[in-house]
Amino acid sequence: MAAGVARLLRALCPSAVPVSRPVSSVSPVSPVSPAGSPRALQTLRVTQERPQVLHLQLHRPSKRNALNLQCWRELVQAFQDISEDPSCRAVVVSGAGSAFTAGIDLADLGSVLAQLPQEDAARRAWALRRRILELQESFSVMEKCPKPVIAAVHGPCIGAGVDLISACDIRFCSQDASFQVKEVDMGLAANVGTLQRLPKIVGSQSLVNELALTARVMRAPEALSCGLVSRVLPDKETLLDVALGVASAIAARSPVAVQGTKINLVYARDRPVSEGLQHAATWNMAMLQTEDIPKSVQAALDKKGPEDVPFAKL
Repeated sequence: MAAGVARLLRALCPSAVPVSRPVSSVSPVSPVSPAGSPRALQTLRVTQERPQVLHLQLHRPSKRNALNLQCWRELVQAFQDISEDPSCRAVVVSGAGSAFTAGIDLADLGSVLAQLPQEDAARRAWALRRRILELQESFSVMEKCPKPVIAAVHGPCIGAGVDLISACDIRFCSQDASFQVKEVDMGLAANVGTLQRLPKIVGSQSLVNELALTARVMRAPEALSCGLVSRVLPDKETLLDVALGVASAIAARSPVAVQGTKINLVYARDRPVSEGLQHAATWNMAMLQTEDIPKSVQAALDKKGPEDVPFAKL
């Protein structure tokens, strides 16, 4: 029977033959806009350190990677471009220097408020709401990106950093990592994702409430036990190696399968099971027709792994 299945699969997809993937060296990458022109990034650094895997660093180490307004804008640009880049299949996000991020740059927060219109309260409120929605998009764009995003957190991850990693698909951290929902100490409620996403990640609403209302610091062991991260590694070097390794494992799989999986997971998270199942059925009535399925099954029959299959770009 196996031989018959193999013949059928060869007939369906005769090009499904094992190939070896080349190993690429670390190289800087300038994200390219959909129009084809390269975008220069000043607060982020994007490199390709593994085949089909991009490593995006928050890159203001002298400021502990505090997120200034330019960084918020560049995150949107970078992930919009990554979403459209067929050569990228997974992304690792980390921070340069000694911290993942110190959170929002407070000097820029003051400038946002200072630039509001001076007219009546309604117009000021309308302008402020528009700016908050723009800031929310800086992290929502990671969730919308069809390529899986892995957060690799070392050192402090404060305020907006928790908003950022909450929008990622997978979170790892080093033993020295710490997490703090800092906004209440600054006189405001977190408003760019933590209060909406963290309760769906952490298994205890009580813990989320405690963290958000007291701004206490949570260390790596507690982050692991509550489900905020799925692995704790001994140091930053090991953390990045593991994160890039997982990204490479993801990138070796069919991009049709991987991106479809992410899209359906995000869709189902906020909806009833029945609605998620309907969405999956509609999605797969097209995606099950991919040539990646016979290629993958053929590889399994030949005792090969996904990394041996020449999946087309998506």
